[in-house]
Amino acid sequence: MIIQIKGNVTYPITLDPTVWIFDDRKIKWEDAFSVGYESEVEEDEVTEHNNRIRPPVHNSVTKQNKKDVLNHSYVMPIIEFLGHAEVSNDAKEAILESDTTSTTITLDQLEQSLLLFAVDGSVVKDQGPAHLYFDDGSNREHPIKGIKKIHIQ
Repeated sequence: MIIQIKGNVTYPITLDPTVWIFDDRKIKWEDAFSVGYESEVEEDEVTEHNNRIRPPVHNSVTKQNKKDVLNHSYVMPIIEFLGHAEVSNDAKEAILESDTTSTTITLDQLEQSLLLFAVDGSVVKDQGPAHLYFDDGSNREHPIKGIKKIHIQ
């Protein structure tokens, strides 16, 4: 299950959330809406250049780490991928399309969003491949589910 980012971008890209489980940029669900999360993202921006040069899986996974990884739920900041797609400066909003619905949000909201891609170490099966949460947690009870395409306008 994939998610396409297309529209008013220089490089349309395809995301595969099933491979993010061993990506160092992921954030544990329980830490995602904490106060320290924003400063952690700012620190990660410093290493953006390094992430472009080589894949962001720097730490080898031991057996113990693998067990730990497979017991948690994780989100991924979508801003990581919008930078690679190179969103146009005149873009203002994003349409999140699922099989049955479409939801329009501002580009700012999208940039500050998190994609839930793993629940208890497994891919999101219920209306997957990912659920979108705003980083302030305002839609925690009602995330945007079943996203297949993100159309930037």
